[in-house]
Amino acid sequence: MRVTDIQRCEIRPGRLVEWTLHPTAVEAASGLPDDARPPAYVQEAHVRTARAVRQGGLFVPTWLGTAFDVPGRVDLGVLEGALRDWTLRHETLRSGLRWVGDELRRFTLDADRVVLHREDIGDFPDAATLTRYLQDRFDLAADALAWPNFIFTAVVRDDSTSVYMAFDHTNVDAYSIQRIAAEIHELYAAGLDGRALDRAPAASYVDFCATERGSADQIDDTHAIVARWREFINRCDGKLPNFPVDLGLDPEGPLPTQKFMCEMLVDASDAAAFEAYCRPYGGSLTGILAATALIVGEGSGQHVYRTVVPFHTRAHSQWADSVGWYVGGAPIEIPVARAPDFDSALEMVRAELRESRPLSRMPIARVLQLLGSDFRPTSPDLYSIVSFVDTRGIPGAERWQDLRAYALLRVSYGDQVCAWITRLHEGLQFASRYPDTGVAAKNMRLYVERLRELIVSVAREGVAARATAVADDMSRSRPGPVRIPQPGEPLTTSGNHAKGDTRATLPG
Repeated sequence: MRVTDIQRCEIRPGRLVEWTLHPTAVEAASGLPDDARPPAYVQEAHVRTARAVRQGGLFVPTWLGTAFDVPGRVDLGVLEGALRDWTLRHETLRSGLRWVGDELRRFTLDADRVVLHREDIGDFPDAATLTRYLQDRFDLAADALAWPNFIFTAVVRDDSTSVYMAFDHTNVDAYSIQRIAAEIHELYAAGLDGRALDRAPAASYVDFCATERGSADQIDDTHAIVARWREFINRCDGKLPNFPVDLGLDPEGPLPTQKFMCEMLVDASDAAAFEAYCRPYGGSLTGILAATALIVGEGSGQHVYRTVVPFHTRAHSQWADSVGWYVGGAPIEIPVARAPDFDSALEMVRAELRESRPLSRMPIARVLQLLGSDFRPTSPDLYSIVSFVDTRGIPGAERWQDLRAYALLRVSYGDQVCAWITRLHEGLQFASRYPDTGVAAKNMRLYVERLRELIVSVAREGVAARATAVADDMSRSRPGPVRIPQPGEPLTTSGNHAKGDTRATLPG
């Protein structure tokens, strides 16, 4: 599923219908007692940040969403039933957070109180007007500081209906978003046939939050994970790392608006060849991080590339079908000055990922809490990311193009760079939001073009070079590494074939 924003997801004119939680359900929730299960650290950090930014006078929408088509003339009653059944399947959607003093506490609505309210908004003959309306509506309905904080909409036409769904980030991650289209289609088809789906219940993200937080609360500031983060942050001058290129930021200025870019990096053939070359070192994730380390090293002159790598926290299969925010982060440091070739960089990244990935199981917000004054956050986005996810195994992925299916993200304000690289059946897609400055636009364009060059060079020349090196190794001696090429030159690889595999998938 391609990652994009609402301006680029092929919105077409039609009659707009929307569903929100019924006012009677909202009223029932207002009188509920506390749920003993606490929020996850990532949820609490998100809400606290949103509140602090709002109190500072800035409204920063941060919702995630999805878009997909239902072909043919839609039965709105059946679609509504599918949306309600899907909502009931995922407990986090009927569970909210509220302030009691300075403490965030959970409440959870009983499943039998969940009722959707449908409203016919009207016809929108102009796509641009509809797009603006949907973005404004989602900003209000999927607000981190309100509840309920999700909304479902449909743009109805005679030949097809486009479904748009938005959620505050506390409810979903990228993997959750990418599963929705297939689940709604399955429920809708069953509804049309008048049959019930025989499916095992989805595990509750609310339960996961309680379990994860209980474990995190067992550590203190003497724990080895906290020590590792403290050292990492100290080497980043007391903060988590931004993307290591010049973004043209004013350190004393207000939080800048952001720009968005998305495009295909390479097609399926080059993506497969790149993946095959990197597989001995852990696959495309390792390759993307190695390439990024080399690019920022040659562009900025920095000797070490430091970043926080997002990893999913769905450690057990029971969470596979669950909607929630299952993401942690691990710090890595790549001494690119000691990487004479791409294979050396791959080896460094593989070693760092193996050592650091266990740190992602401890919520960063808990670690930062324990670090106290040693850590000074300066932005709603605590750090920049370069995320990779292979979506080809997600149910329904083979139909995404036909269904015009997209993962949506809101681009608003921020001084960090967030980049998502997605393996699709069609190839590798790049998407990023970054500060809206001329310097950032120029340097992000240079990064993307250089990343494409490196991937294509590895894909088209690396496999052949490795095959030749292996043959030479069998007959004579192992070839030595060669220098990293300058921008515009093809990437040279050493041909060394590393042992082992540390594949990891990310949720973005």
